[in-house]
Amino acid sequence: MTLLFLRPPLLVTARLSINQLTYRPQEVEAKGVLAASCPSLAHQKPSFNLESVSSSSFTAATALQCLHFQSCSGCSKEWDLDQPHVVTEARKFFQELGISDLNFESGMLAEWRCRAKLAVRGTSERPLIGLYEEGTHNVVDIPLCRAHHPNINVAVNLLKQGISALNIQPYDEDLGTGELRYVQIAVTTYNTSLPAAERYQNGKVQVSLVWNSRNEQSESYRKLNALAEFLWRNAGPRSNSHLFHSIWVNFQTSSSNGIGLTNHLPVVIE
Repeated sequence: MTLLFLRPPLLVTARLSINQLTYRPQEVEAKGVLAASCPSLAHQKPSFNLESVSSSSFTAATALQCLHFQSCSGCSKEWDLDQPHVVTEARKFFQELGISDLNFESGMLAEWRCRAKLAVRGTSERPLIGLYEEGTHNVVDIPLCRAHHPNINVAVNLLKQGISALNIQPYDEDLGTGELRYVQIAVTTYNTSLPAAERYQNGKVQVSLVWNSRNEQSESYRKLNALAEFLWRNAGPRSNSHLFHSIWVNFQTSSSNGIGLTNHLPVVIE
């Protein structure tokens, strides 16, 4: 039997023998696993005994320590990240089945998020790139997000520089005007040419720019192309700091904030 609690970044699984569960529950071996969104982080797993999960540690090692927590809606737990509520629920569930020795393993407590879809608002002089404040469509700028893979934050910072340098107009949701609506940044950590221990740290970035126009024939396409060239020149494979492996554009003029396959085209690919 496998139980999945699918609220990222938490995943708890337990495998039980039906025969053991029916006749000898005290002999059943159960294991719980907390996995981060990046499978390549599996080698970093501090273990804990669930008997101690109910205690509060409030230590820096298990705290989010994010400057944006109070205003950003991206994270719901600030303290005791090694003791998520889902584990307490799982422990109670298995205790009712006569299983008390459930083990728990935690992946990375920060910098685990390898894919981020962020809204672009503000002005070209002061762009805001981040998530909505909870219950609103006000964008919270999150340049130092602790959940993001570090390369996501680096890519966002470079994108802001490009927006300002090229006078790119962030999207105005009320008026439906502006040029750059959203950006999706994904970090690949599966470069098999590197040793497994180095793949996460050296993950390359795919950038998808959601552009407020219908296609390449739009008037603003020149600015889009200039932005892609700026990013590629500063962080492509021939730059001093190779960060990007590809840049894509999604032409989007509808009220939807989705990033789909329709009108999703590569601009530059390594």
